[in-house]
Amino acid sequence: MLNMMNSKKMYNAYLSGAKEVMLHKSLLNRINVFPVADGDTGSNLFSTMHSIIKDSQVDTSVKVTLESIADAALSGARGNSGIIFAQYLNGLSSEMEHNSTLTIHNFTVANQNAVQYAYDAISNPTEGTMITVIKAWADALHEWHKKTNDFIELLTHSFKELETSLKNTPNQLKVLKKASVVDSGAKGFVYFIKGFLEFLKNGHEHVELDDLEDNLDDIAFAEPHHHDTEILYRYCTEAMIEGQSLDHNTIKYQLSHLGDSLIIAGNKRKTRIHIHTDEPYKVFDILGKISRITFQKVDDMKIEKDVVQNRKSDIALVTDSIADLPQSFIDEHQIHVINLNILMENTNYFDKLTIKNEKILDYVHHHRELPTSSQPNYKTIEHLFSFLLTYYQSVIVVTVSKELSGTYNIIHQVAKTFEKTNKKISVVNSKQNSGAQGLLVRACAEAIRSQKSHDDIVKDLENNIEKSKILVSVKTLDNMIKSGRLSVKQGKLANFFNLKPIVTLDDQGKGTIGSIAFSEKGCLKKLIKHIKQVDIQAYAIVHANDLTRAQAYAKKFEEIIGKEALYIEEISSITAMNAGQGAIAISYIAK
Repeated sequence: MLNMMNSKKMYNAYLSGAKEVMLHKSLLNRINVFPVADGDTGSNLFSTMHSIIKDSQVDTSVKVTLESIADAALSGARGNSGIIFAQYLNGLSSEMEHNSTLTIHNFTVANQNAVQYAYDAISNPTEGTMITVIKAWADALHEWHKKTNDFIELLTHSFKELETSLKNTPNQLKVLKKASVVDSGAKGFVYFIKGFLEFLKNGHEHVELDDLEDNLDDIAFAEPHHHDTEILYRYCTEAMIEGQSLDHNTIKYQLSHLGDSLIIAGNKRKTRIHIHTDEPYKVFDILGKISRITFQKVDDMKIEKDVVQNRKSDIALVTDSIADLPQSFIDEHQIHVINLNILMENTNYFDKLTIKNEKILDYVHHHRELPTSSQPNYKTIEHLFSFLLTYYQSVIVVTVSKELSGTYNIIHQVAKTFEKTNKKISVVNSKQNSGAQGLLVRACAEAIRSQKSHDDIVKDLENNIEKSKILVSVKTLDNMIKSGRLSVKQGKLANFFNLKPIVTLDDQGKGTIGSIAFSEKGCLKKLIKHIKQVDIQAYAIVHANDLTRAQAYAKKFEEIIGKEALYIEEISSITAMNAGQGAIAISYIAK
């Protein structure tokens, strides 16, 4: 008979439960249809459980041990189910007493009270999901703990009622019944309790962690789904904030109007947030004012669903966030964008997703040093390629000039690891940035739509690169001085004479000063003089937070070129912080 557990036995039982969930990652992905059929519940729970195993520690105190498990779960939590599960564990740890052993009574009471923590974390709790089976589990424990003093007997009887609750989830949620599946997150919880019970019965884990490690880096995008789930908000957005007195009610109040599927888990020191929204930058702007952001994650559910259910071509087109194109064009042509990183005030943001130009330009104006930018990480690119090669026959990637960023090199490095798939990945250095890079991507998208071959598209792209150009009228030299592109002495001299440089890229894609004027009007005259000497096939205007001036430039160029710009677009935040407030650029591809 097992009527109590010490912290080590309890700890190992929880780890056994975590391993059981990890073992069934693929199945949980396959049956994932709620709240969005994106096939990642298994992968999200895998991440959560792996964090528990790798980062939690056992202590002589049951409460301290559970706090370590809950904290690790919170750090590794991904998606709805992962964050709800982490909050359930947080509730358990909060309700546990500081003892060296865990009694049946304490275990039962803590589970009962933890239910409310899980419900409170969700803005609109939906029955037929993980929270339903968590409640059923707690209710069963409450009922059976009156009848036995043995943990194993208690858990065995309660587990049967837990399985019954899981089987009933399709009757509570129409989308599950339509798909003929039980809820994926709920099933994940059942697997967790199964592993927990197996350890107490047999004294050893069901599976070794080493057998699961190979799955750790598997892509979260799983098998294709055929269930029609409407996506009301585009971006699955997650964050972690850390502080001293975090108030979940305040966070919920400030974020609830930005989307749905809002979940807030954790404690006053560390809080995890999940929300589906169309405006992730607003989420992070609010969170940044509340406390320090230590983690950001944004997934584009719309493009994922479009590729799985409505792919328009066998060739995937990829670029990075430095390329400036209208979002409507990106969506229409299913262009995949890799967002580069911006580090500002010790917080990492995603270019064009979690930060906007207005915020970064305001920061630059009030600080001596510029934020820094960095290339995407290896795993992000690897995961993207894994997903794309599941649905496409080949991939074309158009990157920012490799003279300006390490993005080309890292993408090319990852692409080489996929050679064994026998699917072609062409990574092309645009030797451009901003609007010029956007025009090159646009031309590729049009070529894909016209059903040209992969090789012909790459050949046309390389020809267009040689005919492309960007000319940037910089309104202020302050940012160039801060970035080191101009020395302080040179900058002071240039500012004294009110010099206005026109920045461009040379044939290799290196930044250079194309010419210098003594006023903004002089800059425009030099741009007009250049444009008159070129037979232009297509052009675009981009700007740094100055649409009015950009429109005025566009009108002038239309008079000279004889046709409208293909688009007027705001530049990426990375380009903006270097070019500065009010910068205007014309980009073109010559005939």
